[in-house]
Amino acid sequence: MTATINLNADLGESYGAWEMGSDAALLAIVGSANLACGFHAGDPLVMRRTLRLARDAGVGIGAHPSFPDLQGFGRRPMTLPADELEAILLYQMAALAGMARAEGLAMAHVKPHGALSNMACRDAALAATVARAIKAFDPGLILLAPACSELVHAGQSAGLRVVQEIFADRAYLDDGNLVPRSRPDAMIHGAEAALAHVTAMLAEQALISVNGVRRPTSIGSICVHGDSPEAVATAALLRDGLGRQGYRLVSLVDLDRVI
Repeated sequence: MTATINLNADLGESYGAWEMGSDAALLAIVGSANLACGFHAGDPLVMRRTLRLARDAGVGIGAHPSFPDLQGFGRRPMTLPADELEAILLYQMAALAGMARAEGLAMAHVKPHGALSNMACRDAALAATVARAIKAFDPGLILLAPACSELVHAGQSAGLRVVQEIFADRAYLDDGNLVPRSRPDAMIHGAEAALAHVTAMLAEQALISVNGVRRPTSIGSICVHGDSPEAVATAALLRDGLGRQGYRLVSLVDLDRVI
């Protein structure tokens, strides 16, 4: 049987007159789109326009909620009471799900953004808050979570369907977390390098750190960050390269690796 894999991208991150990324081009390549919900990027018009593009491209859609940090693009750490964070997440999921319904779409997954995701990958209590909010909104949603993270464990403990993702354009620390963006080796530059990075991890079904440490994991999805200037070229090469390796690219709901 041909193995399935999902390719996802973070999209809908423009705001007002400010444009971010190449959403239409990426939607012609990826199988799932994680859409900003207005708290780190995106606005109502951007959300609706991106949903329509995703619908026309036949791409699955999910919420990409964040801390309330529009100025910092959701990349600044915050400490919030659990009940406040749950409400913030519910608010964002409801916004995207409602707009999706108006466009004839159903939201299929949730993928936390930026500092929220990075912190929840390490902090079991924070990860549990995220999983609890998703389950409260819709227990049928898929949690798209970084591989080998506390988010994965929290989603599984909450009874959510979980897909573990790796990043095509980010490097890993030995503990399985991402290399901080403040370090010069945080990013994987160039489409060929990203494909080699992904291919190695898929072959071993493991995260591979900058020091060569292997952390075994089931990999269901590959993320390309839509705000990268190399995003379209990287996504296209991944699609073609993975196809040549025998993978069939599908949406998250059609994966054979949903836990």
